[in-house]
Amino acid sequence: MIREDLFLISRKPYAVDLGSLRLGTRERQAGSHFYSGRIDAVWCRRRRGVTVACIGQLWDFQDDKPTTAREFLERHDDGRYGGDCIGRWDGESYWGNVTLAQQDQHLAVLRPMLANFPALPAGYDGWWRF
Repeated sequence: MIREDLFLISRKPYAVDLGSLRLGTRERQAGSHFYSGRIDAVWCRRRRGVTVACIGQLWDFQDDKPTTAREFLERHDDGRYGGDCIGRWDGESYWGNVTLAQQDQHLAVLRPMLANFPALPAGYDGWWRF
């Protein structure tokens, strides 16, 4: 991924919580292993002419263990799957298959994000794109 300061919705950028990187180790055949990583992210997209704010995760599998979230993102070069969206706010309604407590947490981020669009949300680093 590439970090840019300028937000351009056409480049499909993501803002990430650098403190949220979670790594796991997975075994391959013949005793070798790789690392699976997930990092919390938010992003805006246009759906049927309406700007929506999304919350979810970016994920990747990497052969070498990244030492930082930035390193993880810089190595992440396959954006064909995008982020895993778990919640979306369009200014009127929320979509997500989560608990009410999680919905409240998501809306605490998504409401001000959409209201201040295209400003970077508080606590997030951006903008990252493929």
